[in-house]
Amino acid sequence: MKIELNPVAFVHNSRKDVIDDGWGTIISEITLMEPIPTEALDGIEAFSHLEIVFFFDQADEHNIVYSGRPRGNPDYPVMGIFGQRKKDRPNRIGLCTVELLAHNGRTITVKGLDAINGTPIVDIKPVFREFQPNGAIRQPEWVGDLMKNYW
Repeated sequence: MKIELNPVAFVHNSRKDVIDDGWGTIISEITLMEPIPTEALDGIEAFSHLEIVFFFDQADEHNIVYSGRPRGNPDYPVMGIFGQRKKDRPNRIGLCTVELLAHNGRTITVKGLDAINGTPIVDIKPVFREFQPNGAIRQPEWVGDLMKNYW
């Protein structure tokens, strides 16, 4: 089976390099591609947060991994790729929940998107409270250490 996707938009921001940390202050504009009509964003300003699905287009498809230590850190356990969020994934798909700051025509402005300038956007979805997890979220201790400087 072959799955073919086309970008619906592209990211415009100040991040040019693939760096793991320091995403908290990055403001991004996401602008729709032609032929996606402007009305595809109608009503989006009613939401505080969005889920952005994007393609790690600058991740080398020859560097795909299926397990390893997150960020290669010997203090972290060996984890399968589906137990971590690194970019070197089989389908190079990223997902990030962002804060919506503004909507202006064909462009939305968001905060907290960990995608570099020029990244293709595959989909944009509003965050519904009802889709969020019920109860406490469980995660290994190493995740807190890995993420301490991310945002």
